Amino acid sequence: MLEQITESVVSWGSGFGLFGLALVSASEAVLQPVPPDLLVIPMSLEAESNFVLLAIFLVSTISSVIGSLGGYAIGNYVGRPAIDRFAKPTTSRKLDELISRYGDAGVFIAAVSPIPYKLLAWTAGSGRMDLRTFVFAGLFGRGIRFGLEILLIGYWGDEFVKMLEEPIFWIVICVFSLAVFVPVKSWWESLDSPV
Repeated sequence: MLEQITESVVSWGSGFGLFGLALVSASEAVLQPVPPDLLVIPMSLEAESNFVLLAIFLVSTISSVIGSLGGYAIGNYVGRPAIDRFAKPTTSRKLDELISRYGDAGVFIAAVSPIPYKLLAWTAGSGRMDLRTFVFAGLFGRGIRFGLEILLIGYWGDEFVKMLEEPIFWIVICVFSLAVFVPVKSWWESLDSPV
């Protein structure tokens, strides 16, 4: 079912270009499960100029943060019931702990990582986090996330695709991924401190 939703959203969004990207980016940061990356990457590959890449970057970043304000409002007005209904209890506890331990930096961590940004927005809203700080951390984190994708795929697309064909590239990626994944997974699991 999630695959059908993903295909529908990506197909619909890609048919509307930057406007579709804006809607998918904003709605993902509030409620729907399809990440805008699924539009950012192909749009970046097809971009014909640096101006188009800049537009993709600005639209995805700003729309995602605008959408996260909707998630913040959900958390602010509905609070814990929304989080408890849509998030696993362990994820909810980890996000609470992420904000409790790291505050503003926690929003940045979620904005840059595959942590569900909408759930963090809900958590930040329910905890009444400072809105300006929330927006700034989101802009910075989402900017890095989408900026790196656009830079790698859009700007260095051909060179990057050639690197994908080299076995040494995959060896380096695997070693690097393991070196990062093991401590990050351990850190993420350590955030689960039931109350």
